[in-house]
Amino acid sequence: MKAVVYEAFSKPPRLMNVADPSPERHGVVIQVLGTGVCRSDWHGWKGHDPDIELPHVPGHELAGIVAEVGNDVTRWKVGDRVTVPFVGGCGACAQCNSGNQQVCHTQFQPGFTHWGSFAEYVGIHQADLNLVALPESMDFATAASLGCRFATSFRAIVDQGNVSAGQWVAVHGCGGVGLSAVMIAQAIGANVIAIDISQEKLDLARALGAVATLNAQCVADVTEAVLEITQGGAHVSLDALGHPTTCFNSINNLRRRGKHVQVGLMLADHATPAIPMSKVIAHELEIYGSHGMQAHRYGAMIEMITSGKLAPEKLVGKTISLAQSIDALTNMDRFETAGVTVITEF
Repeated sequence: MKAVVYEAFSKPPRLMNVADPSPERHGVVIQVLGTGVCRSDWHGWKGHDPDIELPHVPGHELAGIVAEVGNDVTRWKVGDRVTVPFVGGCGACAQCNSGNQQVCHTQFQPGFTHWGSFAEYVGIHQADLNLVALPESMDFATAASLGCRFATSFRAIVDQGNVSAGQWVAVHGCGGVGLSAVMIAQAIGANVIAIDISQEKLDLARALGAVATLNAQCVADVTEAVLEITQGGAHVSLDALGHPTTCFNSINNLRRRGKHVQVGLMLADHATPAIPMSKVIAHELEIYGSHGMQAHRYGAMIEMITSGKLAPEKLVGKTISLAQSIDALTNMDRFETAGVTVITEF
C-alpha cells in the first residue's frame, strides 16, 4: 500500500510503498477514505510523543470501509462504513469496564502506538469495542474530521464542561478543536466568545455562532476583555490550542466557581505551564482535562449531526491528496489554514 512514512523526527516524510496491515483476531483493517491532518500528528512528527517508534506512519482521524475482519470480531463485516476514536480501549481494564475507554490503562492510538492512517489501509484493535458506524448520509471527509477534534470538543463541552444554555463559554484558539467547540457550545445554547490571533479564523468562528470574538493581538489584556464582555467571567473556558499563554488566560478569565477544560495538548516545553493557582483556590475554580471520546458516546453526537443541529462539514477547510499531506503536516506550526484539512485522495 501507499503510505506517508517518516524515518527520523523533524525530517521530511516520504510517500512510500509499504506492506499492507493484517487484522488481529479481535481487530479489523480499514480502507482509509478520509483522514484529517491534525496538530497532534505534527507533535508526533516532532518527536514529542514517547510511544512512537521509527519508522512511522502518522494519522489518527480516519474514516473508511472495513476491508478485512479478524476471526473473533462479531459486530462488523467487510464493507461497513466506520470511523474510530483516536483513543481505543483494551476492553479489560478497570477504566474500560467503567465505560471510560478514553483513559484506558493500555490504550492504543493509531498514528502513535502503531502505524496510522496516512495510508491506504490501517489496522484497528478491539474492533467490537472501538469502531463506530457511520450513517450513509455522511461523507468520509466529514466523518474523518470527527475522530479527534470534533469528538474531543464534544466531550469537552458536553461531558467535561457540562455546558448549559445561557452560560458564557470562552474558547481560546480557533483551530479545528476550537471551531468545533464554538459550534457545539452554541448548539446547546451557550454564549460563545472566540479568541485567536487570526482574523480569518475569528470570522469563521463568528459564522459558526460565536456571539463575540477577540483578536488577542489587538486587545491589551485578553482576560480583562472576557471579564468585561461576560460581566464577571466565563462559566466554562477551554484552552483549545495547548499553549502556556492560552492555558493561563483560560483559567484567569473564569468567573467565581467557573470551570477550565484543557483540550489542547501541552507537550515538550509546554508540559508544565504556570497557572494562577491563587485564583483557583480563592474562587473555587475547577480544572478538567479532556482526552478524546469513547466510541459508545458517538451516538449522541451523530444524532445531533443527522438532525442538523451540528454541521461538522462546515469545518472542513480543504481536501488534499496523500502526497500533499507531507507539506500540510510539516507546516502545521504556522497555523495558516482555517478549518480542518482532510486527505481524501489516496
